[in-house]
Amino acid sequence: MRFYGSGEKGKPVIFLFPGTCCLWTSFDHVLEELHKSFYTVVVSYDGFDPKEKTEFSSMLEECEKIEAEVRKNYGGKIKAAYGCSLGGSFVALLIQRKKITIEHGIIGSSDMDEAGPLLAKLESAIMLPILYPMVKKGELPGWMKKRMDKNADPGKKELMEKFCGMFGIGKGGCPWITKKTIRNQFYSDLVTKVDHGIAVPGTTIHVFYALKMGEKYRERYHLYFKNPDIREFDLQHEELFCCQPVRWAEEVVECCK
Repeated sequence: MRFYGSGEKGKPVIFLFPGTCCLWTSFDHVLEELHKSFYTVVVSYDGFDPKEKTEFSSMLEECEKIEAEVRKNYGGKIKAAYGCSLGGSFVALLIQRKKITIEHGIIGSSDMDEAGPLLAKLESAIMLPILYPMVKKGELPGWMKKRMDKNADPGKKELMEKFCGMFGIGKGGCPWITKKTIRNQFYSDLVTKVDHGIAVPGTTIHVFYALKMGEKYRERYHLYFKNPDIREFDLQHEELFCCQPVRWAEEVVECCK
C-alpha cells in the first residue's frame, strides 16, 4: 500500500479512497480543486499500485495499514475522508473502528452491498472473468463496448467513458494485477460487516446520494449511519465525481465547514 500526498502542507488533510478495482490516479481530475482547501492523500491499495509487488488481502488488513499511516504521519487525526464507491466502505469501517479520528467522513454514493460467504463467493466467481481481463488489459469486453457505442445519450456516454477511465480502460491497463487481488477485494468488500447506526462523537458522516440509483439506498444509508447528512443529487452512481469535478470539490469543501 502506498499513500500519495500532494498540495500545501499545513492545510487540513483529506484522505481519498478509490473504488473497486480503481487506481489512485482516478482522483487526478479533482486534485487541483481540492488543493485550494486541503492537503490531499490518495490511498493506493495493496495489489493496485504499479510500484509494488503486493496483493490485496482483506478490507480489515487494509484498514490497519491506513490507521498506522494516519497515526504515524498525521497524529492520528485527519479533517476528512472521501470514499468513492467501495472507498465509502473503507470510510465507514475506519470510523466505526475508532482507531483514528476523522472529523468528516464522506460516502460517495456507495452501494454498501453485503453478502454472506457463500453468496459472496458466487458473485466473485461471476464477476472475476469480467473484471480481471478488463482491468489487466485496460480494454472493455466486446459486448460491453458495443453496448456503450450504441448509447446515443451523450451524457450517459460521457459518464461511462469517465467511469471506465477509473479502471484504467484506454490507459494501458494494469498488467501487474493478479486474479487473487481482484477476487479478494470484491469478496472482502461483500463479507466485511459495517455496523448499523454508526455514530462517533466528533465525526460527521455525509452521504452524496445519487437519486438515480434508487430509493432503497436512502434507507440503506439511514440503516448504517445515525443522523447522516444526506446530500441529494439527481444523478447516477458517482456521476458528480466523474463528470462535475468543480461542483464535486465544492460540495466536499462545504461538508467540512
